[in-house]
Amino acid sequence: MNLKFIGIAVVSVVTLSACAIDPYTQESRTSNTGKGAAGGALLGALIGAVADSDNRESGAIKGGLAGAALGAGAGLYMDRQAAKLRAELEYSGVKVERTANGVRLVMPGDVTFASGRADVQSEFYSVLTSVAKVAVEFDETTVRISGHTDSVGASEYNQTLSEQRARSVAAYLINQGVASGRVFTTGSGERYPVASNDTASGRSANRRVEIDLEPLR
Repeated sequence: MNLKFIGIAVVSVVTLSACAIDPYTQESRTSNTGKGAAGGALLGALIGAVADSDNRESGAIKGGLAGAALGAGAGLYMDRQAAKLRAELEYSGVKVERTANGVRLVMPGDVTFASGRADVQSEFYSVLTSVAKVAVEFDETTVRISGHTDSVGASEYNQTLSEQRARSVAAYLINQGVASGRVFTTGSGERYPVASNDTASGRSANRRVEIDLEPLR
């Protein structure tokens, strides 16, 4: 199989993606949708080449273009979801990040929960309601919730607390209409800090809940 044909298909689609402006975000799709298109193109090309054993080059090109279209579509879908979440969560204190695979929401634990508690504070209900609203609308995604703590206290206690907090957020989202089969929880305790635990601000940043929204596989 001549690999240059695969390269042409991938480059062509990524170039087109780079020139496009998403109507929802008003940003270039290159970093997100373009990457999805490239990954889809490569996978589709390989599958197409194997499927069309009589003409591997033709199969690679057809498969690459089909895979690129699917990858770009998934990227655009996540771009739109990210834009909707930013609009819904503006001024809420929740950080919305567009990642390579989807959208990540970072919720400060000291805002979402009282110290040492796993029940969501009532002041944060409206924020989670907004998250649920978008998750229900964009139902072709998984919702992965992870709890994190700082290093203060016993590691066993922090692990349990992180798991309980993730489950509390999951329960609220499910109660708001998010299908339970899409929701997964995990607790990481103090294992994955994003800042130094030697300062108050660092510990505050480490006490958080993250929600990763990714396309259904």
